[in-house]
Amino acid sequence: MRLLKVPPLLLAVPLLGVARLLPEHGFGLWLRLAAATLVLLAPGRLVARALGRTSAAGALAWSCALVAAALALTFAVRGSLDLTLALVLAAGAVALAFSVRSPWPHVRSSRGRGVVALAGVALGIALWSVEGIVHGDALFHLGRVRKLDDLGALSLRAVDEFKDGGLHPGYAFPLWHGWLALVAKLGGVDPTSVVLHESSILAPLALVLAFEMGRAVFRSGWLAAGTVLVQGSLIAFAPGGGGAYATLELPGTVARQLLVPAVIALFFRFVREPSWPVGVTLGAAGLDLAFVHPTYALFVAIPLVGFALARALIAGADARRSAIGLVAFGAPVLLAFVWLLPIVRETQSHNPGADERARALKQYATDLVAHSASSYHLAAGVVARTGAIAVAALVLVPLAALAARRRWSALVLGGTVVVLALELPAFVFPHFSDVVSLSQSRRAAGFVPFAFALVGGAAVLARVAGPLLLPAALAAGIVLQLEFPGDFGTKLAQGGPAIATWIAFWGGLAGLAAAAVLVRRGRGGLERPGAIAGLAVLLFVLPVAVHGFANWDARFTSDANALTPGLVTFLRTDVPKRAVVYADLETSYRISAYAPVYVANGPPAHVANTRANRPYERKDDLRRFLRTGTLAIPRSYHAGWLVLRRDERAQPGATLVYRDTRFRVYRL
Repeated sequence: MRLLKVPPLLLAVPLLGVARLLPEHGFGLWLRLAAATLVLLAPGRLVARALGRTSAAGALAWSCALVAAALALTFAVRGSLDLTLALVLAAGAVALAFSVRSPWPHVRSSRGRGVVALAGVALGIALWSVEGIVHGDALFHLGRVRKLDDLGALSLRAVDEFKDGGLHPGYAFPLWHGWLALVAKLGGVDPTSVVLHESSILAPLALVLAFEMGRAVFRSGWLAAGTVLVQGSLIAFAPGGGGAYATLELPGTVARQLLVPAVIALFFRFVREPSWPVGVTLGAAGLDLAFVHPTYALFVAIPLVGFALARALIAGADARRSAIGLVAFGAPVLLAFVWLLPIVRETQSHNPGADERARALKQYATDLVAHSASSYHLAAGVVARTGAIAVAALVLVPLAALAARRRWSALVLGGTVVVLALELPAFVFPHFSDVVSLSQSRRAAGFVPFAFALVGGAAVLARVAGPLLLPAALAAGIVLQLEFPGDFGTKLAQGGPAIATWIAFWGGLAGLAAAAVLVRRGRGGLERPGAIAGLAVLLFVLPVAVHGFANWDARFTSDANALTPGLVTFLRTDVPKRAVVYADLETSYRISAYAPVYVANGPPAHVANTRANRPYERKDDLRRFLRTGTLAIPRSYHAGWLVLRRDERAQPGATLVYRDTRFRVYRL
């Protein structure tokens, strides 16, 4: 008789109970967030186990899918987040009955993930100290999380910043905002703490997913470890200050660093061993990604299509499996896109007119090579801008041809060529940008398979150079880090070496032809995916890691436009929920983040440029109000409350109800 085992992740439930007894700061806050996140992952883990999937990729895919389904039902009946939480936990309870009878993974198969997870915990602890304050885009997302947490009678429109605005095309369905709000509710913490520190909790999951992605692509523990090293160094250490890992709580970052690796891992598992549980799980991951960050669902498909084409061209293999895998991933994504299409059509950047295109070209001029208003492309230096690792990966792309019989070779060659074929030709890039917007099309360059190119190149060089590769890798890492430390500013200053990008593109094209010839001659297996390759990757990224820890400090520690604690308390306690508050751009942006109310303005850079939102018209109205003080303007937005700074004035007709050293609040 088989013993029924209780999944260890369920121990997070009593852990959460203990954590709720601790203070909401320091270690107590860390434990609350960790336990709440594990509890939220548990239902998806149980569903994945019931389907015979024991990976972190499957657990994340199903956890997010359950939250999406629960949120959809909550919106349909206009319930509260309590209903969403109850539905997610109920789904986990049902899955528990099936999952306890599923076979457990072998100890060896989970040992590597355990070591990586421990390294991720250490990284997360280090990230805690550099997370600083909530700033930039995080304020926008905090406002949505707060409304989900505080408001009842929820709907898709309930989380918007404007009561009279429209849905944001990138976040029309607030899946990840709902996830963060559920963490706040489970942990009994303010959403501000979740948005500020959830990245520390998600860091171990990010590294584990990178490991699973590398394992699925390379089928080697050493090369999977190398993938973790490259991914972590490229994202967290190269920029300094924790890089994007310090903002893992944001939808764009979590999509890129968690969901994209999960999709790639599941896709390659399906290609290697097709089965309906893997296919369904891949579809769930695709739907999650389409809701969390729609364009990234399209962008990750680009290198996967490149892999399928290259694999068929080079080896005449995996065509049917790849096609089915792409359909399994793409069908839910396509359905989500069909639902989003009317919202996307409302944006000014989709199929833009001449004025909007001119504005976008001016805004992103440093990233582009523009010949005219209709002929432009991404600057090659943008692709290599992230420093030594990106430069080395691009240069090593052609070496993948020497391992042509391996699937990773097709991913590196095909994925790189297809991505760059969309980004570099001036006769393609403008059309691509019209579809996804110029703001997003630039980001597709980040989907070049850098990690696989570098790790795979190390495996090829290990076969050629043997142990001599180790000192050479360390020397190369030092030289490239000194020469190309990376350009991580919001505006491109110097970028990376354009020659590296062109080597990857033209060398990749030549590599595809060479790989096909090698396979037909019975060759194309020149690699050694073992300890030498893994250690070479470690030595190469070591200088990047040293640089990262030498610059391990918070980038934002103060906010010149911060609200006073007294104002925040007043807005939360004296102003009714869902009320409309009128204030200047930066004050409105923060009011929407820290109180469950609506505003009438916001910085255009943080507002979806749709016909309903009209961010620039709202800005013009605000300027007119600040110049004249006429109360007819805030009243035209149905505002019941007016917040002014000390140097701002309004005409008589409003009642002063709050005052502090910086702000005054009037009741209209």
